[in-house]
Amino acid sequence: MRLLGIELYKIWHNKTSRVLMFGYFLLIFSIAILSTINVEFGPIKFNLAEQGIFNFPYIWHFNTFIIALLKIFFAIVIVAMIANEYSYKTIKQNLIDGMSKGEFLKSKVYTIATFVGISTLLVFIISLILGGIYSDYNEFQIIFSELEYLLAYAVKLFGFFSFCLFLAILIKRSAFALGFLALWQVFEGIAYGLLRWRLSDLIPQLSAEQVIKFFPLRSIGNLITEPFTRLSAIQNIADQLGEGFTKDYGVSFLNITVVLVWSALFIWGSYSLLKGRDL
Repeated sequence: MRLLGIELYKIWHNKTSRVLMFGYFLLIFSIAILSTINVEFGPIKFNLAEQGIFNFPYIWHFNTFIIALLKIFFAIVIVAMIANEYSYKTIKQNLIDGMSKGEFLKSKVYTIATFVGISTLLVFIISLILGGIYSDYNEFQIIFSELEYLLAYAVKLFGFFSFCLFLAILIKRSAFALGFLALWQVFEGIAYGLLRWRLSDLIPQLSAEQVIKFFPLRSIGNLITEPFTRLSAIQNIADQLGEGFTKDYGVSFLNITVVLVWSALFIWGSYSLLKGRDL
């Protein structure tokens, strides 16, 4: 609790981090705005909430996918938090005051875990409220089915933030760390293209999809599949066009394991960098 308290104090007294943090949590609540959106396309008029996006148990899938897109806001807080430690020499002062490098890293990991927990709890509460208002299904068994999406959401955030933590410690500058994050996304896209082009010729037993799912950002992204084609209205249109969907929308515990392993590697890598540096 002492280490967590130190980090929360630093974040609270940094205006930029405080604004981004409040903005992040405010955007989570903004998911409720979707219930008021009316779409008009020529003679076609419909309300988003009436299309079943807030039905149980689909709402757990929809909300976790949409809200997870906002994770970049808190990622900026994490990267800036580390960059400020180097810029303002607070990391050196903490070590002089008796904090070990291990404790320094633990304080960051505890902060990440705390905000992941708060974010997951907010998604649960908001989804429960919106589902209670708009869902056509209110049976207890249906309401609390598919809660594994909340687990996938928490793991997704923790894995992504752990990657951001590692990059921030590696590069020390927030802008460059975020730039490298974007560059890594491009790298994985290029790697996927190359694997599709050459892998089947080299190793016929393996597909590009089987390999790329073990890459960090791709494995994090695969935790929650896009929910839009799962809507009955979309599937009915696809069936009429003869283009039915056969996608697996469930949460893969292999993906969860892969992301947790990456998270552990990122944290270990962060500690190795701190341990090997003369701060």
